[in-house]
Amino acid sequence: MRRALSRMAVASTFARSFLIQGSWNYHTMLGGGFAFAMLPGLRRIFGSEPENVDASVERHLEHFNAHPYLSSVALGAALRLEADGTDPETVRRFKLAVRGPLGSLGDTLVWATWLPGVAVLALTLFWLGAPAWVAALVFLVVYNVGHIGLRAWGLRAGLKAGRDVGRLLGSANLMGLARRLQPVVALLLGLLIGAVLNAERGLVDARALWAVLATAGFLAGLFGGHRTWRPAAAAMVAAIAVIACWGMIT
Repeated sequence: MRRALSRMAVASTFARSFLIQGSWNYHTMLGGGFAFAMLPGLRRIFGSEPENVDASVERHLEHFNAHPYLSSVALGAALRLEADGTDPETVRRFKLAVRGPLGSLGDTLVWATWLPGVAVLALTLFWLGAPAWVAALVFLVVYNVGHIGLRAWGLRAGLKAGRDVGRLLGSANLMGLARRLQPVVALLLGLLIGAVLNAERGLVDARALWAVLATAGFLAGLFGGHRTWRPAAAAMVAAIAVIACWGMIT
């Protein structure tokens, strides 16, 4: 007999979701971490039926790949489906359907927008004269407020919506949020360039060294980096190269 999910089981799933990449491999990718995070909820649902717990864990060990932060959406929704008694094939098809969109949304929102934006914010504070520890603390606090908040929202959204989580993601408009944040990142990048160029001991003192490092970084990213050359990454590398060259010729 299935039991309702408890707050403790949900809290344990959320805590385990931070380790979802812990057993990443080329065969199942996030599959092992996904099943590990699901285990407290599955034990709660099938408490008196250990054979059903084992069977469910085995199913969730199958291949799954998505952005690690937004995988909590799939975790919550899969737990809701299991608690509602949804047949295993429907759960499997649901996971297959959501993994692509969750990966795309996460890459755009986090890796291409939030992470570089917060990094540029911290660098700007440093070049404007803030102590290094202040810049590092701002990065850690601001980035993790967004990071942990996104994970928590995703798990709650999945638990609430179940198989209708796609509709909820559409109404949340995460792509729109990323588009609204990108101009802010561009503004911060402009402030960073100005702060570096006007600093008392900016890159001008380094001259050729920074130019060589910037060129090496640009070429490494261009030929050996991610296959998708995102505009945000291209803009950041180009800005660093411009700053370095300016320092060399000034």
